[in-house]
Amino acid sequence: MLDKFKMYQPWITLLARLGLGGVLLVAGGLKIGNLQKSAMSVRAYELLPVGLANFLGYVLPWIEIGMGLLLIVGVWVSILGLLGALTMFAFVVAIAQAWARGLSIDCGCFGGGGQVDPEDTKYLSSILRDIGFMLLGVYLYYFPKGKLGMEK
Repeated sequence: MLDKFKMYQPWITLLARLGLGGVLLVAGGLKIGNLQKSAMSVRAYELLPVGLANFLGYVLPWIEIGMGLLLIVGVWVSILGLLGALTMFAFVVAIAQAWARGLSIDCGCFGGGGQVDPEDTKYLSSILRDIGFMLLGVYLYYFPKGKLGMEK
């Protein structure tokens, strides 16, 4: 069984890089066109002071794009896998606290965000999705060397 894993591990790493990197790239890319809406989405969580929430809303899409591109090309995979996992964990915590506090918001993960009708919230599916991407980041931290990457 271990031999099979060793044989497929570089390909699994490539898929994990493309998965986590791709979702970060798309998420950041969809927000970059409307940074005010991105800031509004962060403010809707009611976790941070307004100034810090606005700053994060303006900066986070650029960070997501950078992390996504670097993961896709296979640079600093271990570090970016860990950062990606921590980012996804932060998203899980933010979404879970919004759910627990009874806020009716769209997570804003792929643009949009802000207040929504209570029936339109998707907390559980967003949390499960982000846990999956968090696990990809953890995998990349432990197994950073893969096919078509810049690191050998």
